[in-house]
Amino acid sequence: MSIEFVAKAVFWSSAAALFYTYVGYPALVWALSRVRPRPVCRAACEPSMSVVITAYNEERDLASKLENTLALEYPSEKLEIIVASDCSGDRTDEIARSFAARGVRLHRQPERLGKTAAQNAVVALARGEVILFSDATTLYRKDVLRALAPNFADASVGCVAGKLIYVDRSNSAVGSGAKSYWGYETFLKTHESRVCSLIGASGCLYAVRRAAYVPLYNEACSDFIIATKMVEQGLRTVYEPGAVCEEETNRRADRELRMRVRVIAQTYSDLWRHRALMNPARGGFYSVELLSHKVMRYLVPVFLALVLFSTAVLAPRFWFFAALLAGQALFYAAAALGWLVERVGMRSRVLALPHYFVLANLASAIAFYKFVRGERYARWEPIREPVAAAEEINATVRS
Repeated sequence: MSIEFVAKAVFWSSAAALFYTYVGYPALVWALSRVRPRPVCRAACEPSMSVVITAYNEERDLASKLENTLALEYPSEKLEIIVASDCSGDRTDEIARSFAARGVRLHRQPERLGKTAAQNAVVALARGEVILFSDATTLYRKDVLRALAPNFADASVGCVAGKLIYVDRSNSAVGSGAKSYWGYETFLKTHESRVCSLIGASGCLYAVRRAAYVPLYNEACSDFIIATKMVEQGLRTVYEPGAVCEEETNRRADRELRMRVRVIAQTYSDLWRHRALMNPARGGFYSVELLSHKVMRYLVPVFLALVLFSTAVLAPRFWFFAALLAGQALFYAAAALGWLVERVGMRSRVLALPHYFVLANLASAIAFYKFVRGERYARWEPIREPVAAAEEINATVRS
């Protein structure tokens, strides 16, 4: 078996894997959503709701968040608001207590164990039939609860995820890349929901049927694994585009990289713990979604490295592979230039996409390294840029 044959086999198999991950799988769920959709039986429904705002040192944004939540259009007697403070060391608790007269409850964790542990503790105290999880930096459109509620009339629905819109008022390269990436993710969410179930939710806006909530281990990426916990109970997680929130993107590559490494490392751990559900014989199409949307996506750095290596081997003999090698070199050079441009405070929309693509896949590689070393995340630090004032956010959110 010649080196040329092996290099070609490696190239075409890796290229096929990349094509399936970014084109084939989206085309598959789009097609299935057209030919065999599984609609949600939405109906008039008004369950009692508990809004849980998990916070760690959020004094800058918490007051705006609470004002925004209190202004939501929903019967006040059916709405409960709880701030879960994970041992905040700033004025977070004081701000939450200042809203006590307006019905806001504060739960302070006795020990800092992380976001998921705080959520578990508050769910045990909550009175609502539906628990809505939120972040202090995310502001909602006023009708978000009325948009979410009708989905729970369908007994097969255990969790409903809303629509997150990322905004980048500074027009940064990282923000532009994040918005493009999120547009692609939103496309997948829309069609996965129509075919089967979401495989995860946006952590700043998802609601869970209280009776279906299962306490999670502390290091869990709760907004990802919640969908799997629903499937294990014969339920599903659906996407509600009418429930809208808005959040500021990260503006700096180092912050975005840290956030993505933490989330992906947690997701690796979750996938490993629930690897049995990646067997289609057990999980059906949900397993296909997990394998395609998560496992294959996180293997992209491997496929990219194999494509680069195989084209380098074949380039001296074939003009086709020489051209591909040159194209890859230009792409990675553009990503590096995008990083340098950001470092000096300049902006370039042309360089934003290669910059963010490489950043996202670098995060996957680093996260895998941390996962195999046994590093686990439970605690979290708020690293996003502060969100704008509630009035500005609510005026610009669009469905």
